[in-house]
Amino acid sequence: MSTIQGTPIDKITKENPLFSNFRATIETAFYGNHVTKIKTIAEAYELAKKAPGTIVTDLPVYEPKRQGIPHDAKILVNNDGKIFGRTAAARRIIGQPGVNSAELAGILREAVYHSTFKEYYHGEVVVGLDADFMVRSHIMLPKGFEADFYSYLLNFQIMNDEYKKMYKDSKEYTEGDIYIYGDPTWSHPDYPLGLALFDPIHNTAAILGLRYFGEFKKATLTLAWGLAHRNGFVSCHGGMKQYQLPDRKYTMAAFGLSGSGKSTITLAKHGDKYDVKVLHDDAFVISKKDGTTTALEPAYFDKTQDYPMADETVKYFLTCQNIGVTLDEKGQKVLVTEDIRNGNGRTVKSRFVTPNRVDHLDEKIDAIYWIMKDDSLPPIVRIDDPVLAAVFGVTLATKRSTAENVVPGTDLDDLVIEPFANPFRSYPLGEDYKDFRDLFSMQDTACYILNTGFFNGNKVTPKDTLGSIESVVEDKAKFVDFGPMTAMSYLPVEGHEPDFTDKEYVTRLRKRMENRLNFILEMKESNDGYNALPEETSLLIQHLILELETFQG
Repeated sequence: MSTIQGTPIDKITKENPLFSNFRATIETAFYGNHVTKIKTIAEAYELAKKAPGTIVTDLPVYEPKRQGIPHDAKILVNNDGKIFGRTAAARRIIGQPGVNSAELAGILREAVYHSTFKEYYHGEVVVGLDADFMVRSHIMLPKGFEADFYSYLLNFQIMNDEYKKMYKDSKEYTEGDIYIYGDPTWSHPDYPLGLALFDPIHNTAAILGLRYFGEFKKATLTLAWGLAHRNGFVSCHGGMKQYQLPDRKYTMAAFGLSGSGKSTITLAKHGDKYDVKVLHDDAFVISKKDGTTTALEPAYFDKTQDYPMADETVKYFLTCQNIGVTLDEKGQKVLVTEDIRNGNGRTVKSRFVTPNRVDHLDEKIDAIYWIMKDDSLPPIVRIDDPVLAAVFGVTLATKRSTAENVVPGTDLDDLVIEPFANPFRSYPLGEDYKDFRDLFSMQDTACYILNTGFFNGNKVTPKDTLGSIESVVEDKAKFVDFGPMTAMSYLPVEGHEPDFTDKEYVTRLRKRMENRLNFILEMKESNDGYNALPEETSLLIQHLILELETFQG
């Protein structure tokens, strides 16, 4: 529960750490005469339905009444232009090296001033779905972007009567509410890609010149994760599920970038083999005090590339972005998915797509799975050393996805390292490293790596991945030594077994480890050492490289 609203008069001073010039500029904008507060999903739906550019399909919303949506509501579609993903190059975080706060404060004030001549909408949601962690978040978007405004209120939890009561009774944190100010029509010659400006210590952000809905969703999570991190939680960009076995429960978290298979792994039902509870497939926090976990969002912002129109999942769509629309044989407007129009077609899906959905788990995590697309690793590898487990998290290697608007010429097939699969961190990387290291060493959490890309030239299929996880869950997995690497072992999967007599393979594996070492050393030297990691991280990777070199002779 945040406490900025209702601050006593004598506490509204420049000495109060809740305030900053960025926060004062952004929050003040929400109280202008040009801003209308929208209090219900039904109001937001009607605005989005009538907005220019919105396509009202003939597909009904599933269970609208339970979501506060009008009974005759339809799935709505809105599309952007050239850009259909997040633009990392637009992000500026106040307080980080090289960020000119004074210059950006002036740019922000000018942007807010010019926006006073537009009509705006203000919505209020909660981020965090359990009394253990809840924070109020405010969104402000201009007229013409009602579809994104509606999607935002669906993606997070609108502050209705039920959640007002829960919020009032929730754990209190000495933090201000989150404020997200948006103007997708903004432009500036110095920021041709747009500007995503964050003041994470004061829970405020301005998203300027960026239309993609994911910018507003991830901006909110960026601030919520930062707030959680400051208040005793491990912030997680991943999925979490719990298997209900006859004699026990098995709780696992999977971390990977969009397109890695994270959602497939998290939401997989495994046929009728198990009862499975799903916390979320994208955002949650772990209490460092007791290991409990809380989901941050009720809905899912999912890719549509794997859902053709005939797929059963489509009935759970609420809104869609950057996809096509066509007429079916009855002349009704239906969806053209599978990324035919462009990459990264998206939908906000309701929580009802997972009937076994929960918002909080009391049990500690049994295992963390790092999802990689690294062709030097077999489908599943176990890491037996807690420190090494965190090192592999901090050097998580994968490929860029179509969810990102990358610099022209970037090869999406190149491997990159994205620590803990979270490009939305607003605090030093070393702090996340310590949090995850402590999970492995102090809470006895196991660690596995899942390669969902290629190995030995063969694609690792979802069946390979899910079958491997099932063998671990059922305690049937027989891991064997991973060549000379003493702290690692792998589960044999047909067609994907490593051959350590193959010099080319061992060389490739060693180079991947060298890439990880280089990344760690770069963190120490770049950006004034802001993301420097403890020396133990480089020493452990050097040890793995030495084991491989010694083995090769």
